[in-house]
Amino acid sequence: MSFKVLLLAGSREARDLSGLLCNDTRFDVVASFAGVTREPLDLPVAMRRGGFGGRDQYIAYLQDTHINCVIDASHPFAAKISMRSADVAKEIGMPHLQILRPEWKASVGDKWVFIDKEQDAERHIPLGATVFLATGRQTLQGFANLTGRRIICRQIDVSEGPFPFENGEFLIGRPPFSVEDEMSLFVKLEVDFLVVKNAGGSLSASKLVAARQMGLPVILINRPANPDCERVQSAERAMEWLTEHVTCGS
Repeated sequence: MSFKVLLLAGSREARDLSGLLCNDTRFDVVASFAGVTREPLDLPVAMRRGGFGGRDQYIAYLQDTHINCVIDASHPFAAKISMRSADVAKEIGMPHLQILRPEWKASVGDKWVFIDKEQDAERHIPLGATVFLATGRQTLQGFANLTGRRIICRQIDVSEGPFPFENGEFLIGRPPFSVEDEMSLFVKLEVDFLVVKNAGGSLSASKLVAARQMGLPVILINRPANPDCERVQSAERAMEWLTEHVTCGS
């Protein structure tokens, strides 16, 4: 009988792990997307979209579908998902692992400022500046106090409504983006400040490299608190963890 894995997806690490697991007959994998991105990239394993309907429904899903373990490879800023998953797994005694890639670290030439929440960006951005938000639409309301600045918010999906502020606009684009593409875009838009979440990862770091080469200041939003659980930094280490649990018969 296969070892059934629920993979909470939404990161590059989830894609990498699904690629490692898809042809391994020891595992039966279901990748779950919360629905933040309306059309997520297909993975080579079974996929489900949408939330579970709450904590009790999540527990019921795990038990009704006979899941053996949960791998949380959601986005580093999916705090509610990660916290709930770790708490539920601990409560019902289910093996659980979080894959969390390292945060970005400043290099020579970077002009970075760290903040804890979106509202704090206003203190560091002067009036009249053009601000490029590479933070997605989910937390856009947190920047409502950036009046007197031009706001450009990049998102993957076409917006279902108008930009919520008079001084802003959406820009649609699906990563990855090259450093050259990001530099050309920043020049074209006359960007003065870049705002990002400190998600980490090599693929999405191109905007930071572009900002460094252009001398643009960057405001990074710190990550939320991590859940109390076992944790690795890569899909390869997660694969080792899974293999140990299969071998032990968990």
